[in-house]
Amino acid sequence: MGLLHRIVRNDAMKIDPPEIYSWHVLLLACSACFGGMLFGMDIGIVGGVLTLPAFKSQFGIAGLSPTDAANLSANIVSVMQAGAFAGALIANPISDRIGRKPGLYMVSVLTIVGVIFQSASSGKLAAMYIGRFISGLGLGAATMLTPTYISENAPRAIRGALTGLYQLFETTGAMLAFWINYGSLLHLTGNSTWIVPLSMQALPAILLSVGMFFCHESPRFLARRDDWEQASAILSKVRSLPIEHPYVQTELQEMQAQLEEERALIGGNSWWDIQREMWTISGNRKRALISIFLMVCQQMTGTNAINYYAPTIFTDLGVTGNANSLFATGVYGICKVVGCALFLLFLADSLGRKKSLLGSAIAMGLCMFYLGFYVRFDPPKLGSAVPPAGYIALVAVYLFAVFFQFGWGPVCWIYVSEIPTARLRGLNVSLAAATQWLFNFVVARATPVMLTTVGNAGYGTYFIFGSFCFAMFFFVWFFIPETKGISLERMDELFGVADFKNIEDVGVAAQHAEQEKAHEIQIERLNPHSA
Repeated sequence: MGLLHRIVRNDAMKIDPPEIYSWHVLLLACSACFGGMLFGMDIGIVGGVLTLPAFKSQFGIAGLSPTDAANLSANIVSVMQAGAFAGALIANPISDRIGRKPGLYMVSVLTIVGVIFQSASSGKLAAMYIGRFISGLGLGAATMLTPTYISENAPRAIRGALTGLYQLFETTGAMLAFWINYGSLLHLTGNSTWIVPLSMQALPAILLSVGMFFCHESPRFLARRDDWEQASAILSKVRSLPIEHPYVQTELQEMQAQLEEERALIGGNSWWDIQREMWTISGNRKRALISIFLMVCQQMTGTNAINYYAPTIFTDLGVTGNANSLFATGVYGICKVVGCALFLLFLADSLGRKKSLLGSAIAMGLCMFYLGFYVRFDPPKLGSAVPPAGYIALVAVYLFAVFFQFGWGPVCWIYVSEIPTARLRGLNVSLAAATQWLFNFVVARATPVMLTTVGNAGYGTYFIFGSFCFAMFFFVWFFIPETKGISLERMDELFGVADFKNIEDVGVAAQHAEQEKAHEIQIERLNPHSA
């Protein structure tokens, strides 16, 4: 992976051993990230399915008033968020007990069961709701487990890019979903136009199970269980270095020091002890609150309003015809994938977390405000050609997708999984994921109503989301520290919870070992008979 050294620009990349950036850790991250694709496939598919004539007829949406139809559509979408909220909270105690890898297997099973219910619902809303809720349990658990598992395995210099793969797989899933919807509309007839797309939601769950079969447990989870022999063996394998290598040994020392510091602060492993450790220690409380507010902000950008209701929004912007609307939505998905890939490859671990959040907040706010002004002052007219300002509005939607992937999409997941202390990582990510799903629910439930009630053609909706984007700039400026290139254990040092001054940096330790080895070789060459 020599290419990484030419792309990633941070201090850790300069001093850490090149062996640790192997294909093994990349494939491990990709296998787990099929959990992110579950989310993307769901939000992409359901948004398109809700607009299909056969689905509307089968579930009685076609005969409802616009407001009642919007409420029913919102209910179908929102039931999944309710399940995901519960799944994100339940995943933490389960994964802390049985491990990250078995937890991801559980995600696959729940999702597949839920998809079966949805696909076989045959116009019965109760069956659809049950299926959506069960799938939601799996999706919510995945949002907690996938970033946690990857961050606990990833080398520090590229942790941002590897954890951010979660967002890339999510956007890829959404893009595939948009085109699945489009293809179903063109080539299928009757109820198969919605049954096939809903069934395809099981594909990422199957791939997740297959991928995790070849992966191992998180070394940091094993360290928490005091299984240091297994943790050492797995860390050595992930880093592609022998167990006795100074880099591996120093990383293990950091894990041990962090766990000892945590246990000394509170002691005990009960649920109440963990809660006390999170909320009574200033540095831990600050990290928990930052994680929660980041996820609130992520949802209030309006991104999932567009994800769920993109076909409806494109129709409001003047794109006529169901096929044309779904096609425009598919292009939107491509923009998201390309934007996220470019960010992870070139900027996530070079530009850093904070600058990415600041820049993307302003850019997204400008896009939303343009959409609001366009819909307010030059709204599209039914049957008329899209005006020049309308085409700019379509570009603004696509640019919004790219800007979101340049900051608030991947960075939030990177940040909330890397800043917590070892004992609190699962709980911290669980709370962040549950917050994300709660506000995902709020946005999904409110958006269709907002688009019909907040001003003509819902122009006020865009001003509301744009205002949140601008406000987020100031939140990041004052409260978010930079974390690129810092090891997971030294996050405690950054937030004032621990002191690692007596432990050498892992990269520096490896460099010193290499220098000593080179020095010994030089001495042997100069004195071949000294032995």
